[in-house]
Amino acid sequence: MRAWLDRFYRALMALSALAMVAAFGCVVLGIADRQFAFGLRGLDAYAGYAIAAALFLALPGTLQRGEHIRVTLVLQRLPARVRAVVEWGCGAAGIALSVALAWYAARLVWLSYTTHDVSQGSDATPLWQPQLAMALGCAGLAVAMADALVGRSLGARVAGDPPTVGVVQAE
Repeated sequence: MRAWLDRFYRALMALSALAMVAAFGCVVLGIADRQFAFGLRGLDAYAGYAIAAALFLALPGTLQRGEHIRVTLVLQRLPARVRAVVEWGCGAAGIALSVALAWYAARLVWLSYTTHDVSQGSDATPLWQPQLAMALGCAGLAVAMADALVGRSLGARVAGDPPTVGVVQAE
């Protein structure tokens, strides 16, 4: 299961990187379009879709690598037993919130698909297409949250855990 999850996180990170390249390409094409009047429409919207896709698709991988911002000022000073309870509670809350976010993102995709909702810009893109990346990233985040909580419950040190007081953590 661990190998499958790691491949899943890497695949989403690769899609995120691809989306960043697509955003860069849209910006470059937009600049060229302004200079040479190619008549390309909707490049700003496509760049925005790609940036949003990159952000959401990177959420699970960054959580798994411990690169999300965490406020550990209080956590690292708590006794080990209290810290474990607080970390477990925060993990459970994170799962609940990310599952709710994934649910509503998937509902939004479905609603946009069934109502044939399109963007208001000149590109008239069916909105379910860029929203799909958001839903996939949110679902991946829910999986990564559950993965982190299960790892913590099994006693594994989860990426991003604060060091104990008095221990210097090398970066």
